[in-house]
Amino acid sequence: MTDMNGAPAETPGPERVSPPTGETDDPVAVLVRRVEALLFVAPAAVRVAELARVLGVSAERVEEALARLQAERADGGVVVQRHRDQVQLVTAPDLAEDVERFLGLEPVARLSQAALETLAIIAYKQPITRAQIEAIRGVGSDGVLRSLLAKGLIEEVGRLETVGRPILYGTTPAFLQYFGLQSLEELPPLPEEAIAAESLERVLVEWADRHSQAGETDEGKTDVTDANV
Repeated sequence: MTDMNGAPAETPGPERVSPPTGETDDPVAVLVRRVEALLFVAPAAVRVAELARVLGVSAERVEEALARLQAERADGGVVVQRHRDQVQLVTAPDLAEDVERFLGLEPVARLSQAALETLAIIAYKQPITRAQIEAIRGVGSDGVLRSLLAKGLIEEVGRLETVGRPILYGTTPAFLQYFGLQSLEELPPLPEEAIAAESLERVLVEWADRHSQAGETDEGKTDVTDANV
């Protein structure tokens, strides 16, 4: 091919393609995007070790990326929720009414006083056995523990290495969602000397009033081992 003067025309080179908008030289920023993508598609909370395995990086690098992601999303409509070594993306607690209305969900039933009391003890003293819970409350707690287990607010986290190896209970990610917490570190501080059933109950009831929907209690059935249910 020649130009108008008969000279060979310059052949145009290949068109330059702009790199994707998300490309960056910051390795942490790249990892943040990868972690965020996995959390977005995960059906439930994911362990840090699993994220590290899938992404082919160390758990320390995943922790660094999670810290940045949590800071970036702190004021967003979707936030990072952390429960021990599990993490997930959830909608911001203050937007619960909008989400429930959009999805046509029924308001979450409020827990009974006995359930809140037991849940508070577990939240602050976990891992803890049924006998230890009952020693604080002063009443049997079999029924209320079964109810909290059925609701997914607590779970068995191990066994105490003593006679009989009693079950140890701890809270779950669903506990954080119910009270609008992003991590257990957001639990209201409680002086050690105030850790008694009535103090724990008062603290968590305040959180329940602030972060859960008002509604009828679903703990109506009386447990023969717990006069407070």
